[in-house]
Amino acid sequence: MPDHVPGPRALLRRLRELMAEALDPQTRLDRIVREIAKNMVAEVCSLYVLRADSVLELYATEGLNPGSVHLAQLRLGQGLVGTIAASARALNLSDAQNHPAFAYLPETGEEIYNSFLGVPVLRAGRTLGVLVVQNKTKRIYRDDEVEALETIAMVIAEMIAAGDLARLIRPGMELDLTRPASFRGLAFNDGVGLGHVVLHEPRIVVTNLFNEDIEEELKRLDAALGSLRLSIDDMMSRREVAFEGEHRAVLEAYRMFAHDRGWVRRLEEAIHNGLSSEAAVEKVQSDMRARMTHMTDPYLRERMSDFDDLANRLLRQLMGRGPEMVAATLPKDAIVVARQMGAAELLDYPREKLRGLVLEEGSITSHVVIVARAMGIPVAGQLKGVVSMSENGDAIIVDGEDGTVQLRPQPDVEAAYAEKVRFRARRQELYRELRDRPSVSKDGVHVDLMMNAGLAVDLPQLAESGAAGIGLFRTELQFMVAATFPRAEAQERLYRDVLDSAKGKPVTFRTIDIGGDKVLPYFRGAAQEENPALGWRAIRLTLDRPGLLRTQVRALLRAAGGGELRVMLPMVTELGEITQAREIIDREVRHLSRHAYLLPTTLKVGAMVEVPALLWQLDELMEAVDFVSVGSNDLFQFVMATDRGNAQLSDRFDPLSVPFLRVLKQIADAGARANTPVTLCGELAGRPISAMTLIGLGYRSISMSPAAIGPVKAMLCELQVGRLEELLSAALASGGAFRNLRRDLQAFAAENGVPL
Repeated sequence: MPDHVPGPRALLRRLRELMAEALDPQTRLDRIVREIAKNMVAEVCSLYVLRADSVLELYATEGLNPGSVHLAQLRLGQGLVGTIAASARALNLSDAQNHPAFAYLPETGEEIYNSFLGVPVLRAGRTLGVLVVQNKTKRIYRDDEVEALETIAMVIAEMIAAGDLARLIRPGMELDLTRPASFRGLAFNDGVGLGHVVLHEPRIVVTNLFNEDIEEELKRLDAALGSLRLSIDDMMSRREVAFEGEHRAVLEAYRMFAHDRGWVRRLEEAIHNGLSSEAAVEKVQSDMRARMTHMTDPYLRERMSDFDDLANRLLRQLMGRGPEMVAATLPKDAIVVARQMGAAELLDYPREKLRGLVLEEGSITSHVVIVARAMGIPVAGQLKGVVSMSENGDAIIVDGEDGTVQLRPQPDVEAAYAEKVRFRARRQELYRELRDRPSVSKDGVHVDLMMNAGLAVDLPQLAESGAAGIGLFRTELQFMVAATFPRAEAQERLYRDVLDSAKGKPVTFRTIDIGGDKVLPYFRGAAQEENPALGWRAIRLTLDRPGLLRTQVRALLRAAGGGELRVMLPMVTELGEITQAREIIDREVRHLSRHAYLLPTTLKVGAMVEVPALLWQLDELMEAVDFVSVGSNDLFQFVMATDRGNAQLSDRFDPLSVPFLRVLKQIADAGARANTPVTLCGELAGRPISAMTLIGLGYRSISMSPAAIGPVKAMLCELQVGRLEELLSAALASGGAFRNLRRDLQAFAAENGVPL
């Protein structure tokens, strides 16, 4: 090509004019490829668009046979065009016909062209098509020409994503961007949700594609990068971000990308080529994501999500958009789709609009899943690729029973799931009929079925579910949804509302359990910790900051005046911590008594068994407290040395294996010896098969999400506890310490007609 070729800026200006004109889609595409060919002095310019059936269809051409438009087709991976689409990488060839991937399409008449430059049409790393220029002369296209064609491809990608080509789709065909997609992961919380996608890290739709003033755009980019770097440095330095390990690595990756000169240079080049700052970020993000997707190094592929998150943050800086705007525009049937998120972030979404949660990562015991369970929404996790395949507003179905997600479902699939929802509603009606029935087994064993709660919104479910009481009230959720520390008066109001709603049923308040992955943005906590789950959290934190515990205890004592108060201490490791906590509680009792406040008629103090060290102090523990509650989520992760948030390990070990069941039986037996009530309030209580197992181990009180009470009671009413105890006693006493009992328990249920 000669040196006087007009630059991409002139071409982008022309494209902007064409997009603004009132043209039908085919005419617009035809004129676009004509302008590209003219600008790049190419004899051929062709656009292929990827269909949902993985076929690339010729949508427009300048230079090839015009009669081949919408007839010439290549499968994904077939020919040079198919290779580009499959690899998401450009091909720059001086002798295209001798390339091993070359495929001859006689209807196009392209055999006379030797030079070939093809680039993928990318959006958010997804290939939507391929843009090609060709010449008869054998030559390699220059780097600036490749960059120019990639820039134009980015503009075309936005046209495709905006639906501009919908009228050109032949009957029975769909573009890849709109094709249905199905994902199978893990079921994290029961239920079925039908709704529309809300991306937790919303993908910004860039509408301002072209720049008017290069210098002004460079200034905007520089200012946004400066703000981004400051915010990342602030996250790295703030004491309250007690993150190490994986979390720290994410922030380090953010900082690395934000200060990377190569990334900034590519952004600046895109602006020099005529794109706006926002469009430049979108283009470079798509290019980088496509390249990283095809890398074989797993570490580099993992960093892809860090880069995506950073680019989205930069886009929001440029466009002045924050998460509050997302909440304001939330659809009434929102299903949040995220790679991973914190528990507090989920609470930012209005509950009345949430229909489900979809996670690319996560585990069944991660705190965001626990909060979702408390909110009563279905959750599926470990669904790789679901974020990049989703667009805001896409129809989506999440099935929390089997861990599947249907994205852009076909009508028959949607109808089938709608029927499933109706069936579940009928089944819930049967559970409601059990609400007032005593929770007694077939052979007369009574079991208290309690519910977990943490917010005022949970309280109506106490009566609706037929729960015997609240076995775990997570007081920290009030702290996590507040912008500042809740004042004593606000705490007291909540606790009084909880007790009033319980109408005399027992309520166990767990003292504030923050730290680990439950970070309060307004709390100046410890220095960064390498293992926050094993660090300064729960009772360790509140004993070191006794003002927190004193304020909370005072609010609880005042709220429970004239009634019973049950206070539970989390993350106890040694009995001395219980002694210290009792001293603080007794001090507050004396203070309120001196000031003539009405005190609780009964005060019971309990401890959670979560730290394995307590397993060697059980008899002493049972004498030191009024009751015990097993936190099976943390206890399991500590016994098995398994990070509850690590997706690679989330289903590696089964809690229904002999070692962990022996631990649980040891605790139940110690409580029985000391006549100290023992309950269990972790994830195990909420599934009929594991709840059945707990009852067989000797637990007579278990606490779960309100939605789980119906299925667990239905199981209990058909259970012969004596027979189950015999089975478990023999299994735990036999050899095979690592034996998994799940299949044996399922067979027992099937043989004895116990619904699971």
